[in-house]
Amino acid sequence: MYYTTTYASPVGQILLASDGDNLIGAWIEGQKYHGGTLKDAAVQKDDLPVLAAAKAWLDRYFAGGKPGISELPLSPAGSNFRQEVWTILRGIPYGETITYGDIAKTIAAKTGKPRLSAQAVGGAVGHNPISIIIPCHRVVGANGSLTGYAGGIDKKVALLEHEGADLFRLFVPTKGTAL
Repeated sequence: MYYTTTYASPVGQILLASDGDNLIGAWIEGQKYHGGTLKDAAVQKDDLPVLAAAKAWLDRYFAGGKPGISELPLSPAGSNFRQEVWTILRGIPYGETITYGDIAKTIAAKTGKPRLSAQAVGGAVGHNPISIIIPCHRVVGANGSLTGYAGGIDKKVALLEHEGADLFRLFVPTKGTAL
């Protein structure tokens, strides 16, 4: 059984989902793969403790705080590879960015592979079911492109600005498949 509630944020309505004990989803309205890991029907339950904790976390975040990711019990559903990528995302500090290629190099080194595709990492980042809290918005292209945010590039920019990230070397692409 899954439980959901909504949260009104500055970047749009967010659907929060839980398995009863853990946060399993946080999707911005209109986001690609919205609700993608909810395999069964969900019951709206606004007073579930884990969902209340997620709302409080988001309140602190949008008020300018830097709540710790470890404050919430997270259980995103995904393959081992996706889990590995999402673990790396959890370590990106507020207001900083990392590239898809950097993540690929980290995982390749850890697994003993000579290399790993940045595009494969991009797929895992794009399927992150716990947006904002697992900060996939902090991942950028190697050339500084703000490409590939499932919630929309405008929201990626807004979140990075909110965190005080240096956007000087970053840019919004004018064309491409990951807009």
